[in-house]
Amino acid sequence: MSFTVYPAIDMRGGKCVRLTQGDYAQETIYGDSPFDMAKQFVDEGAEWIHMVDLDGAKDGKRVNDVFVERVVKELPARVQVGGGIRTEEDVVHYLDQGVDRVIIGSLAVTNPALVKEWLKKYGDRIAIGLDAKNGYVATHGWIETSELKAVDLGKELAEAGAETFIFTDIATDGMLSGPNVDAVVELAECTGAEVIASGGVSSLEDLRTLQAVSGIGVAGAIVGKAIYTNKFTVKQAIEETS
Repeated sequence: MSFTVYPAIDMRGGKCVRLTQGDYAQETIYGDSPFDMAKQFVDEGAEWIHMVDLDGAKDGKRVNDVFVERVVKELPARVQVGGGIRTEEDVVHYLDQGVDRVIIGSLAVTNPALVKEWLKKYGDRIAIGLDAKNGYVATHGWIETSELKAVDLGKELAEAGAETFIFTDIATDGMLSGPNVDAVVELAECTGAEVIASGGVSSLEDLRTLQAVSGIGVAGAIVGKAIYTNKFTVKQAIEETS
């Protein structure tokens, strides 16, 4: 299986930011223009851009979608987007704009029946974002933790047709402490689906470790803070894993 590097652009107030462990009070601004950041990543060879509307995740509606749409229209990269997608209208809006993959997070916990309907209708253009704290799914911009195990929800949705999961271990996100490889592998093995690892990647060695388990179903890694703090470049990450 090929392994894809997804450089991340987290948007809040129209700027590129990173949160530490999903904490809105621990925000660092890394750029004033999501589009310029995306263009830089594409210029370095990125084939996919991972965009998250943090305002949307918190408010439960699309807030920064105009920036996503510009990237889709003007740059030769595929885009996956999450944050604030709560209705089918949101899903259709992004797909009609040319977004390749829409990430459903909180709704997979609060209304799995609806998400299963969307999986039937839109297939592999829906990805399921599983954000976990100590193995349990967190929702609404990581503000709330459910009583549902990520692996159990993953199995249920894979049986309903989910082909792609994005797994974030909140404990490692933004910490540059290395990804939770065991949890990523467990989800891939339990669901039989492709899993994209998110959170904790701090070095090219971390990417090599994840790529080494690509045969099990680990299809890629989302990289944010390591790029913004110059641990390595997008170009280096792609070269390392291609």
